[in-house]
Amino acid sequence: GQGIEFDYCCVHAALAMREDGYETIMVNCNPETVSTDFDTSDRLYFEPITVEDVLSITEIEKPLGVIVQYGGQTPLKIAQELEANGVPILGTSPDSIDLAEDRGRFQEFVNKHKLKQPPNGIASSVEEAMKVSEEVGFPLVVRPSYVLGGRAMEVVYKKSDLENYLIEAVQASAKSPVLLDGFLNQAIEMDVEAVCDGKDVVIGGILQHIEQAGIHSGDSACSLPPYSLSDKLIHEITKMVKKISLEINAIGLINVQLAYYQNELYLLEVNPRASRTIPFVSKCIGKSLAKVGALCMAGISLKDQNFNSEITPQYYSVKEAVFPFNKFLGVDPILGPEMKSTGEAMGHGPNFGTAYLKAMKGGNKKIPTKGTVFLSISNEFKVEIVDLANRLKKLGFKLIATKGTASHLRASEIDSEVIWRISDKKSPDILSIMREGNVNLIVNLPTGKRAATDGAQMRRLAVELGIPFITTITGAKAAIQSLEEGENDYLMPINKL
Repeated sequence: GQGIEFDYCCVHAALAMREDGYETIMVNCNPETVSTDFDTSDRLYFEPITVEDVLSITEIEKPLGVIVQYGGQTPLKIAQELEANGVPILGTSPDSIDLAEDRGRFQEFVNKHKLKQPPNGIASSVEEAMKVSEEVGFPLVVRPSYVLGGRAMEVVYKKSDLENYLIEAVQASAKSPVLLDGFLNQAIEMDVEAVCDGKDVVIGGILQHIEQAGIHSGDSACSLPPYSLSDKLIHEITKMVKKISLEINAIGLINVQLAYYQNELYLLEVNPRASRTIPFVSKCIGKSLAKVGALCMAGISLKDQNFNSEITPQYYSVKEAVFPFNKFLGVDPILGPEMKSTGEAMGHGPNFGTAYLKAMKGGNKKIPTKGTVFLSISNEFKVEIVDLANRLKKLGFKLIATKGTASHLRASEIDSEVIWRISDKKSPDILSIMREGNVNLIVNLPTGKRAATDGAQMRRLAVELGIPFITTITGAKAAIQSLEEGENDYLMPINKL
C-alpha cells in the first residue's frame, strides 16, 4: 500500500477473502500500515514489491490467485511480468490494466467507443510535443504514463515552459510517452467509483470536486452526493461509467474521472484499480466497496453478494484535503495537478453547507463568520466576483481589494477599500495589513504561470499567520454557500482567529 487509502483496501480484501474461506497472504514492505499487522492476514511477507521478490513468494506459496489492483501503482507496474511468469492474476487482467494506463492504447480505446476527451496528443520526444502543442493549443496539462499522485503532472502555458518540463521533469520515450491534454479551464470535475463483476456494474458513488479540473483529485475537496449537478447529467455519467467498465472488462474496482465543460461531458482518466476515494465512498454509503470488489475477483457475482444498485445516502458528505504547508517554510501553497496533500478530513450534514463546514473544521481550515475579506482576482473571474462580493456583503463582511478588483466592484456599486499589491511598493500593502491582524479571509484567484507565482508571498504569509485563504473560484463559491446555509455550530467565531 502506497498510502492509507490503499492500505484500507488491502486490509478489507484480506478480511473479505478470509470470511469466504480463503487463506490470505499479504506482501508489503511498509511497516506503517495495518496490512502488515500480525492478525490482518494468515501470512505476511515483509518484502519489496518487485518482480523477483514476488515470484520467489509465489514459487513457495503457489497461490490460487494474486490481487494487484489494491496496492496503488507499484503492483500494477509488475502485473504483466508476473502473468508472463505464470502467476494467476485475479480480477481485471494485466492487459486491461495496461489498456487504461498506457496513454497510446487508451487513446485508441476512446476513439473506438466515440467517447469525448479534451483535445490531446501523445509525444515521445520534445520535437513531437512541440508539434502536438501547435495542434492542441495552450494551456496544456502534461501527464506522464504510469504515475500515482499526479507526480510530474503540470499545466504549461507556453512553448518554453513545455520544453523545460520535458527536459527537466520527465524523460519522454516511446516506452513511456507523455499525454498532452488541452486544459479545460474552470470545468467541473467528477470522480466515479464503481464495482464490476464482468457482467454487472454498480456505481459506488459519484463525487463532485469542489475545486475545478486541473487540481489533483487528492487535493480537491469533494461532495457525495454531487451538490450542483442535474439529474440528467448524473444519469449520463452513470451510463458512461457502466459502458466503460464493461468494455474494458473490469473485474473488481474501477475509478473513472470526468469533467463537465461547456455543457459537454469529457472523459479524463480510467483507473481499473482501487483509488484514493474508496474508503471515503465506503464510509458515505455504509458498504465496503473494497470487500465487494475482492469477492468479485474471487468469482462471486454482485447479484450473489446482493449488491445490485447504487446506495444514495440521505445526507451530504464532504471530503477535505489536509496539507503540510505549515511544515515547509517558503513553499507556495497553490494547488495544481501534482498532489500535495498528506491527509483528509470528512464532514457529514443534512445539507452541503453544514457538511462542508464540518470537513473544513476537521482539516483545520475554519471559515470566519465576520471580519475583513481581501479580494485579489484575475480578469478571468471579474464576472463571478460581483455576485460573490455581494453575498459576502450580505453576510456582514468588510471588503478590501487590489486596485483593479476594487475598481471593478465599484462599477457594480460594491464598496471596497483599496489595498496596494506587494509589487506596487506602496504602503499599506497586503502583507502589512495581514501582519497587523486586519485580514480574516483571503480570496486570491490567480491564473497563468506568472499570476500563480505573483501572490506566493501573500499565500505563504497566510499559512504562517493562520489566515484562511481560498485560491479557486469554485472553492470561494462553496465557502460562501456554506456560510449561508451551514449550521452555526460549525462556523468559526472571530475571536478564535
